Amino acid sequence: MPPIASEPAVRRVAAIVHGEDEQGTHRLLDTFARELLQRGHHVRGVVQKDADYSVLTGKRMSLLDLDSGCSYPISQDLGPGSTACCLDPAGVAAASVVLRRALAERPELVVVNRFGVLEAEGSGFAAELLALMADGVPVLTVVAPRFLAAWRAFTGDDADELPPQAEALHDWFTRVAERAR
Repeated sequence: MPPIASEPAVRRVAAIVHGEDEQGTHRLLDTFARELLQRGHHVRGVVQKDADYSVLTGKRMSLLDLDSGCSYPISQDLGPGSTACCLDPAGVAAASVVLRRALAERPELVVVNRFGVLEAEGSGFAAELLALMADGVPVLTVVAPRFLAAWRAFTGDDADELPPQAEALHDWFTRVAERAR
């Protein structure tokens, strides 16, 4: 008798691997999370919102709590001549409360705006991501190709990598939700 073909096991952790359109990927994650919320799913987490770039203030980024709507500024003003990264670790630390609350609630899905430079170095949302994963809470984040090796090491290479396409996100979540039943 031939072996029965089966679908690959679905993992409770996934990252959208974005290409050059980072902002488009952040919008995709935001839209996806809001669609799930509108359908009555219990989704928590943070999505990134970027304000228009200004020569005087640089890039202005914030994280938005999907549940409360509270905004957490995560960029610092480095002045008009700066070319350095304007990410403010203190703002990320302040927003981490959203993920700690999510761990206590055990929602169907926790959305985390990104696994980036801070997390790759073991700070940022690293502790909260590890706690969610250890507790079996489904997590969806975004990762840039330059951080894929760090992401794979962080997850023990036990996370799905998704293209930045709505259909891929919905397919992954459907399989995760079916597994949870």
